[in-house]
Amino acid sequence: MSLSLSVVIPVYNEVENIDVLVRRVVEACTPLPNKWEVVLVDDGSRDGSLDKLEAATALHDGYVRAIILNRNYGQHAAIMCGFRHARGDMVITLDADLQNPPEEIPRLVEAIEKGNDVVGTIRMNRQDSFFRRFASARINWMVKTSTGVGMSDYGCMLRAYRRSVVDAMLQCRERSTFIPILANSFAKRAVEIEVKHAERAAGESKYSLWKLVNLQFDLLTSMTTTPLRLLSWFGVAIAVGGVGFGFLLLVGRVLFGADWAAEGVFTLFAILFIFIGAQFVGMGLLGEYLGRVYHDVRGRPRYFIDRTVGHSALDGSEAKETAKAAALERQVQI
Repeated sequence: MSLSLSVVIPVYNEVENIDVLVRRVVEACTPLPNKWEVVLVDDGSRDGSLDKLEAATALHDGYVRAIILNRNYGQHAAIMCGFRHARGDMVITLDADLQNPPEEIPRLVEAIEKGNDVVGTIRMNRQDSFFRRFASARINWMVKTSTGVGMSDYGCMLRAYRRSVVDAMLQCRERSTFIPILANSFAKRAVEIEVKHAERAAGESKYSLWKLVNLQFDLLTSMTTTPLRLLSWFGVAIAVGGVGFGFLLLVGRVLFGADWAAEGVFTLFAILFIFIGAQFVGMGLLGEYLGRVYHDVRGRPRYFIDRTVGHSALDGSEAKETAKAAALERQVQI
């Protein structure tokens, strides 16, 4: 028996892409022997995307649903919302900008049905700017180094997850998370496949330089304590270097007199400022971790749903799925 499929797509100000996106996703899923649904999560769009989503749910009633959030919570929060409302035995995530062709969906379904828990993707012939490719390469390197999870392209959100992995992620309480790494931590078998990549069909990228910087902080502080460990070793190196430098100054003063030591006053001040700067960097990292602990302790929800549009034709009654979602919600809050 084929596994049922849910395609989760976060949407934020993609009014120019929604019609083509939904059409291509439906065309990619229709030939599949699997029962399927599309879950579109509107992440507080302000450009008319909501009207397009409502039209899409009416046109493809029974196959396309829309979850409307009351404001913008970010891509990963929107995907987690889609996970909670997805009903399929496997879940595929896809960006709404059409840079990853929906026609790749059958290949991800095939990979999951071979027994894999997580299917990652590698974008071939990327059509992004040099800045985006460089930033993505740095993020991938940083993730591999700090977490030890060796996947090639964490920036590509065209991914597939088995239901057991999705349910495990939904039980995690942290607000700041990075879904690809979190999923890999629960996967027994994870593979990567190569997929096509196209230029953005319309609109503008939602990841500015500042958002990419914030994403790097989320990666470092929500998934690993490696920066704190590196900071500790850096502090040890500074301490050893300071003792050695002080000993050198003492020897120089004894051998060459006080005048020799006095001539290095400004150099000492410069070195002092470097050390003070390093301390502030360390305090900033500690502040990031403490801030995330603060947000997690408050236990506020990741998102708030304004309303849901449309319904799914997947097996299982609406009441049963609602009860299941409520049970998961209670597990998270306990």
